[in-house]
Amino acid sequence: MLERFHVPEADRVYVSEEKIRSATDSVFRKMGLDDKGAAQSTDLLITNDLRAVETHGVSNMLRNYVQGYGAGTINPNPQVKVIRESATTATLDGDGALGIHVGPDAMRLAIEKAEQYGMGAVTMFNSGHLGGCGYHAMLAVEHDMIGVAATGGGGTPYMLPTFGAEPRFNTNPMGWAAPARKMLPFLFDVATTQIANNKIGLAKRVGAKIYPGWIAKPDGTPILEETDVPEDYWMLPFGGTRENGSHKGYGFAAVVDILCNVLNGAGAGFISKQGGHFFGAYKIEAFTDTDKFKDDMDAFLEGLANTPPAPGHERVLYPGLTEGEETEKRKRDGIPYHREVVDWFNSIGAELDLPINLP
Repeated sequence: MLERFHVPEADRVYVSEEKIRSATDSVFRKMGLDDKGAAQSTDLLITNDLRAVETHGVSNMLRNYVQGYGAGTINPNPQVKVIRESATTATLDGDGALGIHVGPDAMRLAIEKAEQYGMGAVTMFNSGHLGGCGYHAMLAVEHDMIGVAATGGGGTPYMLPTFGAEPRFNTNPMGWAAPARKMLPFLFDVATTQIANNKIGLAKRVGAKIYPGWIAKPDGTPILEETDVPEDYWMLPFGGTRENGSHKGYGFAAVVDILCNVLNGAGAGFISKQGGHFFGAYKIEAFTDTDKFKDDMDAFLEGLANTPPAPGHERVLYPGLTEGEETEKRKRDGIPYHREVVDWFNSIGAELDLPINLP
């Protein structure tokens, strides 16, 4: 994550993984989730925090979920239904649950199919926030598979198509993960916007400015100077402007809408206003020898990491390297949260009559 989004040292409060897991799990249970649902939802958020994907951890997301459960817009006790199924595919109805709640089981279904047939793909409609594509993609890595996940649609769109004055997409992220033997796994998890929308909220919390070309004015004009977070804005596809390749981010966003909404029958992408997800798993042994794949991945990733850095940079990173390093560090030292987040936990604990006392 860019340095400007890190919690300022003066505002950091380090909380152990055990304590934040316990507090988060208790909140989900209070919202009405059963033991499995609470544990699964908690694990996703805390794993994101351990990986330093703080935009999709408890800091930004948990309070939004609490509001949704309280308003009755999120189903805490879903009955997921299989709408259509083949040996290698399935379409599921998420019954109005959060993706963090029902998404992992959908990914596990794709993994089960891939274990038997080499490949598995599952789509899901009628489901809310997925909480991070990378978490779901990484579930496949544990089974010596390549994993992919994507999520799109749902709610009010805020990403503009290139040259557009009205938004047509959400951030429509996608994630890919692949195992290695000695090197940390490959993990590529990105929004198709210039910046994840949750990072805007993070920027407000830490007082960071927005880089040129990340967002647009309400009339669709890209903002091409560094700025504080404005009151009204739209998100831009990655690339920012057509000259810098925004048509590529726009195209990828459309692909995600097709996979996550059109393919499962939810409707015409952003027009349907339904939240949908896509999960895929590819069993390495079905394509090549797994040991050779892992050795080749080690060589590939090590080669990327050993690329000589350009002037002014310390090293070259590959997708997943810093996430793996941060996980090791945060498991040892605790997770750095903004003081405001810790205060919110203690406040919501008192409000819900839960024994939360962080740090």
